[in-house]
Amino acid sequence: MSTEDKFRNKSEEVAGKAKEGLGRITDDESLEAEGRADQSESHMKQAGEKVKDAAGKVKDAFKD
Repeated sequence: MSTEDKFRNKSEEVAGKAKEGLGRITDDESLEAEGRADQSESHMKQAGEKVKDAAGKVKDAFKD
């Protein structure tokens, strides 16, 4: 996972937390749910990047 991808995913997660918090404060259930969804999406992207990294390492191990 590149540093750029990590930063992008983390910033999406933080934005989702902010949306969720703002939704909770303003009693806007829709905004709160959207924030949780943004966080989940960010976590899925991070997991996908980790899988790609692991697959690359396995591939490299068989080259040697």
